[in-house]
Amino acid sequence: MTTHPVSPNTVLANALHHAEDVLTPRILAAPPERIVLVVGTQINGAPHIGTSLVQSLAFAMAARLRDRFGLPTEVLFSALDNAPYELTTDPTSGHRYQRAYAQALGEQALNDLVTALYQPLFTALSRRLGIPHHIETYTQQQAGEHYRRTWLRLLPASTPPAGGSPLHRHPSPPRPCPRPACGWAEKHAERTRVRLTGPESAVVSAVCLHHGPYEAAITPTAGGYLDLATLYRNLVKELALAGPQGPLHVMVKGGDWVFGSHLVDEALQAVGLARAQLPARLFCPQVVTDTGAKLSKSLIREGRAPLPGGAAPGCSTPGSGPAPSPSTPISCSPWPRPCSPTPATSSARTRPPRSVA
Repeated sequence: MTTHPVSPNTVLANALHHAEDVLTPRILAAPPERIVLVVGTQINGAPHIGTSLVQSLAFAMAARLRDRFGLPTEVLFSALDNAPYELTTDPTSGHRYQRAYAQALGEQALNDLVTALYQPLFTALSRRLGIPHHIETYTQQQAGEHYRRTWLRLLPASTPPAGGSPLHRHPSPPRPCPRPACGWAEKHAERTRVRLTGPESAVVSAVCLHHGPYEAAITPTAGGYLDLATLYRNLVKELALAGPQGPLHVMVKGGDWVFGSHLVDEALQAVGLARAQLPARLFCPQVVTDTGAKLSKSLIREGRAPLPGGAAPGCSTPGSGPAPSPSTPISCSPWPRPCSPTPATSSARTRPPRSVA
């Protein structure tokens, strides 16, 4: 990669004086009580420069909006602990299964992960800019009554139409097996079914890798873990945050999300939101490799983005252990440690992660 990162120019560069101008009409038309900039990241490894830039944009924009409009602002970091930690294939049926970080590591280990890899940057930005921030894991978000009620409200509109939107690709949530120390779920939810049993209740039926068929009732206040595919999860999250009163929530994402956000916006309008009610968004330009590929944790871990020896995410500093060959599969823990190869014959593996908000 080049030694001097560059960002491509955009049409907006010649249309706006300041980046926050994209939000000015909405703020002036209906001044909110406060502004919350929402930025999310899969917490499945050490962040690279692209991840940190998106998070830094959230804090910098919060400061600009506060100073320009005199409104209180804050940053909400969504720590997506539902990222796949392990993947395997059922040798009998051929179905793919996953176990997420939330189920594999547990609450304390996930808190330690966020504290070690993300909290230092957030603390530094908060102190430097005077912007408060809050951290919420997806596990906490999906357990919230308002989020679950929003999902239940969406269920009648989730039946895939003929030639429907990609948002309907996985309308059924991969519900993790509730057995202790299990947590495996079908990755693509082929045999997972959801049926409404009342105005605010549903039953999810699925098949566990180890324990066979099971069912779980879902209500706004109970029912266990509710996992959702990426676009569908963003639809529920953004619909839950929409409202005529209260704070203005601004979604801060990497530039790779531009096209996906169009699909989310179409789905939001399909369930009744007017165009003026759609979420406010800011997109951070991507950091790309010399070939134009997105700089991502998966590229780095798969050896398709050149890095100095010992600099791979999840690996300790040079000198603590030999750096593996770029072609060697890596089992990278979220915590700094020496890299260790993963046996190629293992049926379950740690997923090469993606940066997804």
